[in-house]
Amino acid sequence: MSTGFNVAIDGPAGAGKSSVAKKVAEQLGFLYIDTGAMYRALTYAAIQEKIALDNEQQLVQLLKENSLELTPTEFGTTVYWNDSNITADIRSNDVNKHVSLVSSHKDVRLLMVEKQQQLAHAKNAVLDGRDIGTYVLPNADVKVFLTASVEERAKRRHLEQLEKGQPSDLKVLEKDIAKRDELDSTRSFAPLKQAEDAQIVDSTQMTIDEVIQTILALVKEHSV
Repeated sequence: MSTGFNVAIDGPAGAGKSSVAKKVAEQLGFLYIDTGAMYRALTYAAIQEKIALDNEQQLVQLLKENSLELTPTEFGTTVYWNDSNITADIRSNDVNKHVSLVSSHKDVRLLMVEKQQQLAHAKNAVLDGRDIGTYVLPNADVKVFLTASVEERAKRRHLEQLEKGQPSDLKVLEKDIAKRDELDSTRSFAPLKQAEDAQIVDSTQMTIDEVIQTILALVKEHSV
């Protein structure tokens, strides 16, 4: 059980968990642990190494034999695979399409969860992912399940990719996100689901600032 104050933000792909979690952590002065980036880093490395993404043992070996580091900076979290900064690379369409498969492997998740729990232990921290409140930190002080409609999530990712100058097809994104929802919520080990004691925040009609203020209010309420 963590001795720090932990905030768990779970939810489906494209719900804005990372953006919200970063801002919440920043305003609270907490450590932000980007769990999704950890799985993305492994997915990117596996693609680069041409490892079959359904080969669980090779993925575990890859993770054990290499160094994965998250470094907080004033601009967000920088992700290093060994000595290479792969922060931008892990947001590619190719990684988006395959990260759910990589993260569905039980032994991969067990290794990642161990790393995440070590980071959160004895720290005031904000973590986001799909199984933080249900599996990684079941004793988190505040649990939020952040969601939005598939159409809204696809639209946000579409605009995000266009702003980065990346090609994007809204209809393809809608299909990809719906498929990821299905994969994430039906995997056998630690699936995406709302913790019983989590507060649902549907951001479909909300601005990012409204979401952040809602979560900060929940933290304040719990701290009183």
